[in-house]
Amino acid sequence: MTNPRALRGPVEIVGVGLLGTSVALACAAAGLEVLLSDAVASHVRTATGLGAGRRRKPGDAPQLVVVAVPPAHLGEVISQALADNPDAVVTDVGSVKASPLAYVREHSRDDVRRYVGGHPMAGSERSGPLAATATLFEGRPWAVTPHAEADAEATDLVGELATLCGAVPLTLSPEDHDQAVARTSHVPHLMAALVAGRLAVAPEGHLGLSGQGVRDVTRVAAGDPGLYGQIVAGNARAVTGLLAEVRAQLDEMIAAVDKGDAAALDVLLKEGQAGTRAIPGKHGRPQTAQASVYVTVPDEPGNLARLFADAGESGVNIEDVRIDHDPGRPVGVMELIVAADAADQMQTVLESRGWVAHR
Repeated sequence: MTNPRALRGPVEIVGVGLLGTSVALACAAAGLEVLLSDAVASHVRTATGLGAGRRRKPGDAPQLVVVAVPPAHLGEVISQALADNPDAVVTDVGSVKASPLAYVREHSRDDVRRYVGGHPMAGSERSGPLAATATLFEGRPWAVTPHAEADAEATDLVGELATLCGAVPLTLSPEDHDQAVARTSHVPHLMAALVAGRLAVAPEGHLGLSGQGVRDVTRVAAGDPGLYGQIVAGNARAVTGLLAEVRAQLDEMIAAVDKGDAAALDVLLKEGQAGTRAIPGKHGRPQTAQASVYVTVPDEPGNLARLFADAGESGVNIEDVRIDHDPGRPVGVMELIVAADAADQMQTVLESRGWVAHR
């Protein structure tokens, strides 16, 4: 028997920036009719020109509405979408779930069963519809966050949207979702901002010693402060709880460093080391033992392609790649991360082809 609520369209996208337009492109590529709306008319024109869909017209009746607006406006726009589309399921792609749900419960009590939140864990340093791609969500987690009053069919429809976009749907309660992203995204971003802020006031000579480590720690701090401020404010309860835990440990670390208490410092450092091992590895599997092979690469066209071709001749799979640039020479140091028991083989093959490599 055919599921009467299987995703068949039309799908309306409210807010055609990076995420909204990417969802629209994926739906259009799957053959669904896509309706577009945005407070900025030029965004709709751009998204339409990209083949993401057409502007919504009076009388259109979407089966599913996807709200993709800034975090501060999610609750209001979700409630309006429920009111404007009495037969539609409404979801969103916002990074905070509990606060929009609280707004919808207060302002759209009778319709809250048709709302199920969603959060694709994907993005880009670029923004706007021109940055969108139909493959943005391929292989990425997509949190589906049903609440106690949600219709099961609505939950299924949102999960089907995630799958259609190439993502991997994961079901969490709104509260668990917000705790999870506070721990894995929001608090790390705030910590990175504090560390990066110390760099902004550093003497120029100090910054000449910058290496890949400080770049790794501070990379996410380059994100849009206005957007991230909205995200953190919307998840204040979960974020402040974790920040309090970090503050307590920071006090312990200050005391250990000040007193030269190597044992206390060792406990904190080992806890951090254990945390890095807890992060899921490749394809969500447990982490496996890995090692790095460092290769000096002249900063000239074609050298990266040649390195990867030579690495491929080793028969060793490269698990990850990082690159650091020498501040004093026109070369980069490429870090090839491979299985620990294959690192010697990779190094030997690369050296046999003229590369300067070391462990």
